[in-house]
Amino acid sequence: MNYPPTVFIVDDDPAVRDSLRWLLESMRLKVATFESAEAFLKFYTMHMVGCLILDVRMPGMSGLQLQQHLTKQQYSVPIIFITGHGDIPMAVRAMQAGAMYFLEKPFEDQVLLDYVNEALALDKENQQARIRLTMIRARIANLTDREREVMELVTNNHSNKEMAEKLGVSVKTVEFHRSHMMEKMHATSLIELLNMTREASMAEQAAVGHV
Repeated sequence: MNYPPTVFIVDDDPAVRDSLRWLLESMRLKVATFESAEAFLKFYTMHMVGCLILDVRMPGMSGLQLQQHLTKQQYSVPIIFITGHGDIPMAVRAMQAGAMYFLEKPFEDQVLLDYVNEALALDKENQQARIRLTMIRARIANLTDREREVMELVTNNHSNKEMAEKLGVSVKTVEFHRSHMMEKMHATSLIELLNMTREASMAEQAAVGHV
């Protein structure tokens, strides 16, 4: 399903939500507003393209807590923080955690619009990476246990003979599983297979690092 690029606004102040919506829609941008982080999470999926304008201080889950949650879920939506109570340590935390920008109210409309356009362009690129990773994961999940064993050995530069010895099977059996594994992974070369497994591995490591 194709989702139009959307600016998601999460702020507990209805006046702020309304003014930001008016500004962004005046530039013909699609906007969705939410009064809380919890409401946003019920709506948002990783397949949506857009950016997030996020208030730092809100009842319930704060903006920084929402950012942490999205990171753990490996959602790469670009975040622009806004606050009327900002301080340097808070801004540093947000930026170190991957926020694109941190704006303190009041801010110039054009500055926000420039940041939003930059963030939307970035997420279009991120979306292609997300689609590719989802595809790679689905292909790996479709492998049999033996095919996964063969894939791991292949990507660690083992020959068919070495794999046969390690797995206790014939070279012909290894060749059979290797052929099926490459076909299921849609890999036309070892380099292509290596690139796919590396992307999947890096994503898993990132997920573990944020647990």
